[in-house]
Amino acid sequence: MFEDIPVDVSPMYEGERIRSANMFVELAGPKSSGAELVQVAEDVEDGALEVVGPELSEMTEGEIYPFGISVKIQGEKLEKELEGVIERRIHELCNYVKGFMHLNQRDQIWCRVSKEALEAGFNLEHLANALSILLKEEFPIIEKISVSIFTEESEVESFLETARATYEVRDARARELSDEDVDVFYGCVMCQSFAPSHVCIVTPDRTALCGAINWFDCRAAAKMDPDGPIFEVTKGEVLDNIKGEYSDVNVMISEKSQGVTDRVYLHSVFEYPHTSCGCFEAVAFYIPELDGIGIVDRDFRGETPLGIPFSAMAGQCSGGKQVEGFTGLSMEYMRSPKFLQADGGYERIIWLPKEIKDSLVEFIPEEVIGKIPTEEDAGSIKEIRKFLRENEHPIMDRLKQAKEEVEEPETAEEVSEEAEMTVAPMTQVAYAPELSMPAGGGVRIILKNAKVYAEKVIIKRK
Repeated sequence: MFEDIPVDVSPMYEGERIRSANMFVELAGPKSSGAELVQVAEDVEDGALEVVGPELSEMTEGEIYPFGISVKIQGEKLEKELEGVIERRIHELCNYVKGFMHLNQRDQIWCRVSKEALEAGFNLEHLANALSILLKEEFPIIEKISVSIFTEESEVESFLETARATYEVRDARARELSDEDVDVFYGCVMCQSFAPSHVCIVTPDRTALCGAINWFDCRAAAKMDPDGPIFEVTKGEVLDNIKGEYSDVNVMISEKSQGVTDRVYLHSVFEYPHTSCGCFEAVAFYIPELDGIGIVDRDFRGETPLGIPFSAMAGQCSGGKQVEGFTGLSMEYMRSPKFLQADGGYERIIWLPKEIKDSLVEFIPEEVIGKIPTEEDAGSIKEIRKFLRENEHPIMDRLKQAKEEVEEPETAEEVSEEAEMTVAPMTQVAYAPELSMPAGGGVRIILKNAKVYAEKVIIKRK
């Protein structure tokens, strides 16, 4: 089947990581541009393969190149709804090729080719051939297929515009439904080769973390391949409509994660947030000093208010981990009316990269959009606090109310110069994914994933 391809092609290579020391070239990724797109079309020339731009043999070792993968498919039973589903499988199938690493999805793809693959004679036309064979094998309803790969910058930029317009049409259709309009959600375990305990829950209001698969896509995929990686999940009893907790969803997550995770809130970053894979488009993170939430996407180059970049933050919560105060999410979920509704939605957001904020102008409530700072307004906790205060962000009322609740006793009998409140031995009184503490000598102590316990809490009236 793969006789013309000079490297092995097998599921055993899925999950292979190509580090910089073993890398020949990088394709797309955070320092370049790229996209992948599957389109149902007419008059597809079956088996047509092309590389538009430099081949690997014409590239310079260690360099980064733009990259695009365009797949045209034709078949009597193919529907437009299946485009996103088949497109998402490009990630998995590319990783079957030994010496080729594919990460992320849509216009966020990040690929690498190893030195060993190049030495074996591998080129990008071989990748196109492998995809053509594997996609037909995975989806028998594909009767004809052609694959084009772009590495010429101008061609990639033009292709990128087409791809993004197509993504938007798909996403807009999914916004017509809400979670209450359907009887079932869908689960996806396509990322388990990289995140073994991760199970993605896709609902009308919560697109997959990767941003590439919505509820309609999942419905089509589950019908086409009932035993595949995307499957139907009954909602069961609604345990908490605001937090987004459902009995049957919890049962399914426990089963598919091998018991690692047994409870999930779909619309909160606290207590039991949705697990994160690694392909997510952005991360929501708690800022304990201000009791607010920040968002950072993988395109953001600077440091977040927690003092770490996206890559470091992603490392803390990816791999299928459930970390309170952190959760991966898609850009499309940020356009949902249920976006982190249990935490206050956009009234709880206190920091966003400008690029994200500009892309969400139509979805952030008018009364709060001007009160959320970006990296251009504030970078440190101190600067954010000042901006929030000056612009009267709703979080300031929240902080003020919380402070009054701590300072004011409940009854007149409790008024005293010093009130003591005894709690149960070793009761957890605070949790912070990351908490900065001042220390003498110019040293800053950062507690990560810290849980604070106390035998006694003393509240003093000023």
